[in-house]
Amino acid sequence: MRSALLCGLSACAIVIVCTPATAQSQPPQTEQAGNFAQFVPQDDTISTRLDFTYWNTALRWFVLRMGRSLREYEPRPDTQLGTRFSYGHDSAYRLEGNRVAFSLLPPDVIQSLTDYRRDLEQLAATVPIARLSRNEQLAYWMNLHNVAVIEQIALAYPVKKPSLIPVGDSGLPLDESPFITVAGVKLSPKDIRTKIVYPNWRDPKVIYGFWRGDIGGPSISREAFASDNVGAQLDFLALEFVNSLRGTQKSGNTMLVSSIYDEARPFFFPNWPADLRAHIAKHAEEDVAAILASTSAVDASVSETDIADLSKGEREPQLTNLVKGDQYQSTSVDPAIARLLAERKDKIERAVRQNERQGKVTVQAGEANPPPPPEIVR
Repeated sequence: MRSALLCGLSACAIVIVCTPATAQSQPPQTEQAGNFAQFVPQDDTISTRLDFTYWNTALRWFVLRMGRSLREYEPRPDTQLGTRFSYGHDSAYRLEGNRVAFSLLPPDVIQSLTDYRRDLEQLAATVPIARLSRNEQLAYWMNLHNVAVIEQIALAYPVKKPSLIPVGDSGLPLDESPFITVAGVKLSPKDIRTKIVYPNWRDPKVIYGFWRGDIGGPSISREAFASDNVGAQLDFLALEFVNSLRGTQKSGNTMLVSSIYDEARPFFFPNWPADLRAHIAKHAEEDVAAILASTSAVDASVSETDIADLSKGEREPQLTNLVKGDQYQSTSVDPAIARLLAERKDKIERAVRQNERQGKVTVQAGEANPPPPPEIVR
């Protein structure tokens, strides 16, 4: 692992490309710091684009892809020989959702995360966020939210439950602490979701772009959101989550769904549960479609608050050597991490045997001059 991959994040966090007519545009002024109205998307958009290349590089470095859910509950791992203790992840959902390698982040990388988050905040001083295209705005808010969450977990690591991390002078939990400041407005991660994005976008798939740090939520992508990929990324993240065990399960006549849908309910599913069932049906594959067909009630009670890292925020008091094929690897790691990687390898092999490949490719005829990406529905 090389921390140099994150070098320069704060010095060149974002490249802004503007047409000459809009390069001097200024953000709207607000009379009070708590005015969220300034973030409502405007109709008089400007042709400014944000470049999140550096965040993309960072994600590809420290995010481990776990592959699509096989909808199989994982048994509790065996304890170490000679002890009753079992370190590392033991959740039934532990092989679902991508992971962030917090235990491998050195101090200089963590500082780069803080610098990058501040750069994203300060962007609003020179660019009128609400006048960007809707895709551009959505990419900005999702990247800022996820950078901030990863930064705060990294600062507090090792931790087992991200939702319990006290942040800032307020001491409020991570999701509710207003440690983010954009255009003079103090925001918590929850504020970004429920006071900016959810009220101003109509498509429920936006809920899958926000990473909360735990296994139970939507997965963290290895690619930064951008105006030209945000729609496709959200489609993939929605497909992954809806068809995972942490997204949907069945108990008798009830479809059990993730607790994140409860937060989104006032914005996207006012006619509960019919609206939610219609949304689930849009992204459901065979197993989940069968659950929809065989249930009538809905209960948003599925939750898993364990951190989505490599070792559940625990450090086992010994190291083990990794072996790859016939090549001996000199790298020594926490046995809990080695076990998770071995379980991941076994899961992928099971997926291949079941003909459930982890990636799906759709080939379409290209266009000589393709149109710009469609806006996410407001």
